[in-house]
Amino acid sequence: MKTPAAASKSNKPRLTAPASGAWELRLYVAGPTPKAVAALRNIEKLCEEYLAGQYRIEVIDLTRDPQRAQADQILAVPTLVRKLPVPIRKIIGTLSDTRRVLGALGLPAPKADPFAARKGA
Repeated sequence: MKTPAAASKSNKPRLTAPASGAWELRLYVAGPTPKAVAALRNIEKLCEEYLAGQYRIEVIDLTRDPQRAQADQILAVPTLVRKLPVPIRKIIGTLSDTRRVLGALGLPAPKADPFAARKGA
């Protein structure tokens, strides 16, 4: 299991942990493919920014343990499953669209900076 090492210093809003004290996520992959690596990198970055110190990511490689796909009804990889807080939610893909991932996880998206274009962002 992968757990965060240190909290990041960010202006992003952090959410309070669910009653159990942690967000439990499972990332289903099929080997160390480029998409799997990208999905893991993207969810780790997002979690550090929005859930620092309040999450746990379990990476499940279905090439090594294919029976695990049945438990969460996994039909495609990479797939992220939010186990806690309930309800369970699933996201398929590389998790590169931050707004979409935040919305699917039930986290508030960052507010757009109206001056971003002027700042070169």
